[in-house]
Amino acid sequence: MATNFLVHEKIWFDKFKYDDAERKFYEQMNGPAAGSSRQENGASVILRDIARARENIQKSLAGSSGSGASSGPGGDHSELITRIASLEVENQSLRGVVQDLQRAVSKLEARLSVLERSSPAHRAAAPQTQHVSPMRQVEPPKKVATAAEDDEDDDIDLFGSDEEDDKEAARLREERLRQYAEKKAKKPALVAKSSILLDVKPWDDETDMAQLEACVRSVQLDGLTWGASKLVPVGYGIRKLQIQCVVEDDKVGTDMLEEEITKFEEHVQSVDIAAFNKI
Repeated sequence: MATNFLVHEKIWFDKFKYDDAERKFYEQMNGPAAGSSRQENGASVILRDIARARENIQKSLAGSSGSGASSGPGGDHSELITRIASLEVENQSLRGVVQDLQRAVSKLEARLSVLERSSPAHRAAAPQTQHVSPMRQVEPPKKVATAAEDDEDDDIDLFGSDEEDDKEAARLREERLRQYAEKKAKKPALVAKSSILLDVKPWDDETDMAQLEACVRSVQLDGLTWGASKLVPVGYGIRKLQIQCVVEDDKVGTDMLEEEITKFEEHVQSVDIAAFNKI
């Protein structure tokens, strides 16, 4: 009954097939959908860019090969010709400079020779030549010794001048030695000195440090000079006396100084050298 009812109804059961066929027809006529067209457009743009890049690379390679061909043997040859021409011009200029220098040197030599000839020393040193005819030779004039010249020769002492020079030189030498000795005697001799820092330790904390310092400074020796002093804590209330002095090395030694200070047995326990410097 149900089947018979559907037979009399006007229903299009295959409508979806016809809808699909119509959609495909219009797609073929108008192109694909928007999404697919965008994808295809993007792919076509990428392919177009790749093609342009390849074209640019080929053009750049063709240009570099063309420039290389132009800078090949022909370019090197032209550059070599240009350099040779510049070197020839430079060589000509150098030749001109050398010629000018040669001319200047020749002029200077000529002037120098003229000055030497005109100088009085050259005239005095120049030998006096006599023109002698080939048929007659001139005899040298004979020197006639006169009595006055003989007397002058007799008055010349050949050895007395040397003796006088030796005496004068000896006198000058002795005078200079005497002056040097006097100068050296007046110059004060350098005295070697040393700066010593002493640590004087008491027996205990009840020791009178002022009295201890007075005892130390009472040591008077030739070449000894006392300086500044201070009290330095040691521990347990005990303080040591740190005192500076300057001594002459040839007159006062460290052993002598320690021996003189340790004589004050009531106040001084020991003496140490904290620092020793040459002045």
